[in-house]
Amino acid sequence: MHQKTGRGLEEYLKFMAMPEEDENFARTYLVKDNETHEIASYFTLKSGLFTLEISENQFYAVPSIELSNFAVNSSYRKQHLEISEIEKTTFREFILPLAKFIQTFLGAKSLHIFALPEDKLLEYYEEMGFSRLSAEKEKYVHSHIKPKYDTDCIFMYQIL
Repeated sequence: MHQKTGRGLEEYLKFMAMPEEDENFARTYLVKDNETHEIASYFTLKSGLFTLEISENQFYAVPSIELSNFAVNSSYRKQHLEISEIEKTTFREFILPLAKFIQTFLGAKSLHIFALPEDKLLEYYEEMGFSRLSAEKEKYVHSHIKPKYDTDCIFMYQIL
């Protein structure tokens, strides 16, 4: 992934979003500005689960919705400096209501993300209601599910 340039996210939209859509692996949503019709941000949701260890040989599977991509169009941000907190607005006005709507049709206890290991980004997710597990519990989650595209990602979740 090209975290700093956003090129990896652009490549996802160009080359991966439609095949994943066609195969019912994930749904990608574009958030467009009503006036300029520019893409302000986008996000991808898919069904998922994560496991928590209860005891040495027992675990609990938590049904969840994975927020597998979440990005703001950097060009849009640069051209619209008057618009602040695009991420929080996208999350509050689009992602969270959609996840809660999906929850009415599908058993899902939480929303989770594998966040890039950047302090500012992790703090931002915490401000949006995501939490981290203890290092031991996160290691257990990673031993069962972890995206192949980012070996250093941080698992975060929030109860819906």
